Amino acid sequence: MEFCALPRRIAIVIYDSLLIVALWMAAAAIVVAVRQSEIEAASLGFQLYLLTVAWLYLAICWRAGQTLGMKAWRVRMIGDSQGDSQAVSWPSTLVRFVVAILSWVPFGLGFVWSVFHPQRATWHDLASRTRLVLIPRPASKPTQ
Repeated sequence: MEFCALPRRIAIVIYDSLLIVALWMAAAAIVVAVRQSEIEAASLGFQLYLLTVAWLYLAICWRAGQTLGMKAWRVRMIGDSQGDSQAVSWPSTLVRFVVAILSWVPFGLGFVWSVFHPQRATWHDLASRTRLVLIPRPASKPTQ
């Protein structure tokens, strides 16, 4: 089993960040439509709403094993304790989400940690007891 290296992780984060921004735009549009007025972007309630939208997208995908960014980069999430066959728990997704945010605070040290870890684990991998593994390329069919 080959674990996911930092450059691929960063590519996945960029890919999924673009999707999350699109989800935030749709989520904000829903709030504006329901309220029929603008909303203060600095509102704590609105910020928590947007964080919840991001967590829900990631949690649903993580429980299925892959976000869209992970699919594009041939990476799958597995749990340390349950192996490849069971979904990651909802509490584990929340731990992973919160610790991933905190991993960026000290200059991305939580991500850089993976360079030195034998299984290339980040802080949020360790906290949520999950790992990112590479999916092997499918064998090419011989031409006749």
